[in-house]
Amino acid sequence: MENNTWQLQDAKSKFSQLVDRAMNNKPQIVTKRGQNAVVIISFDDYKKMTTPDTNLVGFFRRSPLVDTDLDLSRSTELPRDIEL
Repeated sequence: MENNTWQLQDAKSKFSQLVDRAMNNKPQIVTKRGQNAVVIISFDDYKKMTTPDTNLVGFFRRSPLVDTDLDLSRSTELPRDIEL
C-alpha cells in the first residue's frame, strides 16, 4: 500500500487509521480489485469543495450580462380563444 492508497480489505480492517490520515494528511484512495474505487477526504476539505464561493445575488452582480437591458414586462393582451 502506498502512503495514501489502501486496498479495500485493509481499509476495512484499519478504518480508524484511514480516517485519521484523511483528517490530518491528505485524501486517501481506496482500491477495489486493483482499481481506484473511492477517495476519503476530511469533512473540512469536503466543505471547501462543496461550498459556493459566492451567493446567488453576488453571482448575478458579477455576471457579464449585468448591464444588459432586459424587457421583463408582460403583455396585457388577453389570450387567444381556442376551440376544443
